[in-house]
Amino acid sequence: MVAHLLRLKLTLLRNGLRRSPWQLVGMAFGGLYALGLVGSLVVALILLRRADPELAQTVVVLGGSAALLGWGIIPVAAAAADMTLDPARFTTSAIPMRQLLTGLALGGLIGIPGVATALVALATVWTWARGPLPAVAALVGAGVGVLSCVVLSKVVTTATASLASSRRFKDVSAIVFMIPLVLMGPIVAGVSRGVSASSGFLPELAATLSWTPLGAAWSLGGEIAAGAPVAATAKFLVAVATLGGLAWCWKLLLERALVNPPYSGSGSRKGGKLGLLGLLPPTPAGAVTARALTYWLRDPRYSGSLVVVPLLPILLVFQGSQSGDYATLALAAPLAAFLLAWSISADVSYDNTAFALHLATGVKGTDDRLGRALACLAFALPVVLVFAVGQCLFTGSWDALPGQLGLSLGILFTGLGLSSVVSARYTVAVPLPGDSPFKKPPGNVGQTLAVQFAGMGILSLLVLPEVGLFIAHLVTGNALFGWINLAVGVILGLSLFVVGVRLGGRWLDARGPELLAQLTVNR
Repeated sequence: MVAHLLRLKLTLLRNGLRRSPWQLVGMAFGGLYALGLVGSLVVALILLRRADPELAQTVVVLGGSAALLGWGIIPVAAAAADMTLDPARFTTSAIPMRQLLTGLALGGLIGIPGVATALVALATVWTWARGPLPAVAALVGAGVGVLSCVVLSKVVTTATASLASSRRFKDVSAIVFMIPLVLMGPIVAGVSRGVSASSGFLPELAATLSWTPLGAAWSLGGEIAAGAPVAATAKFLVAVATLGGLAWCWKLLLERALVNPPYSGSGSRKGGKLGLLGLLPPTPAGAVTARALTYWLRDPRYSGSLVVVPLLPILLVFQGSQSGDYATLALAAPLAAFLLAWSISADVSYDNTAFALHLATGVKGTDDRLGRALACLAFALPVVLVFAVGQCLFTGSWDALPGQLGLSLGILFTGLGLSSVVSARYTVAVPLPGDSPFKKPPGNVGQTLAVQFAGMGILSLLVLPEVGLFIAHLVTGNALFGWINLAVGVILGLSLFVVGVRLGGRWLDARGPELLAQLTVNR
């Protein structure tokens, strides 16, 4: 039965890649990225073989503790990221609990995260290959540590299954998880400065963690190499007890989950409230605008992208604080305009099969394109204006405001027009409605990347007049270039906006059924 579960996991992964050759290409790129990261860590661990034993022990214990902690935290935010062996699917299967636990645990190693963790853990064996006994101890510790990582992730996902079935929990956790990812640069820099200021703190921290469930398994090789078999034995018992305790907790949670699977049904709600549909004009474009705005406010796949925008000034201010020059803060408004305008380039793809409503009701393509663009413009325009004015207020360079507004508004209007064309012509693989924003369904990843990069390149060409005038103002300091840029950005941007909405509307009218057929592939 264990072998059958493993074959099932491999078959599901293989069939997912067979659905589209572009998915295989995307998987290859992801594998190459992971291979580069894993290769760097493996090389670093190999080089540690010649380093001071205390330094090697500190690095291995801290790294292993971070890996175990990551396997426990990430599954909560990335709930449903990989549900190929979801325990809830075995509710009606009479599989013995021991075999089910073993199969699910080993199945957790199948995939890029599991393979990467196992390879890096095995590299610690070479770190402690300073004798046969330290190498064997490191191998045992690596095995126990990797299994602890997988079992801990299963404990967390099983314990939070009822929460993960809640749409509100998915929305909040996914959005909150994105914040530290975006702010990773400032966080890493702050931690690095703290570590540099207290270099003696890390060995003490590693020594403490080596006696805890987080780092006990990873410290066995170092203890044997240091000639401390008693401490190694005690820490081995801690590591084994940790793995056994996690397995026992997982068994209890899984038994309860199989008997009482989480219920994800919706509660009762009172009708009669139209929301935004009752506020906006009762026209086709107004209805589409209200619907799109509702998605922006309530769908985490949309609102998740909004989290990145307010963090842009923080990142740019941090970068300026490192060099003492805050000139890059002028990019906040143009970057926000680009991100927000390009966010609707996959609008139809996010609709999925609900796009059939647009076809069934006979909404004109122009009204559809205009409604979606206006919904984005409703909050994108205030954000761009606030960022542009805020930058001038922060730096005091008010003479740059007209040029910055011209560039930002040009990018915003032009980008919305181009996105209206792109989303009417191409579909991309996006998370399905109700799924976590981190869940990537199998699909045309290669085509998605090609469409996205090609669209960005075309947008860069379309806004060249605004970019040229912006650079001219920076070089010459002549305020006239800024005012000309403001006029060009508004006039040219709005013109391209109108052209994009009309062209996208024509394509949508002509290719509506074909688009719906493409969307049904990603169900």
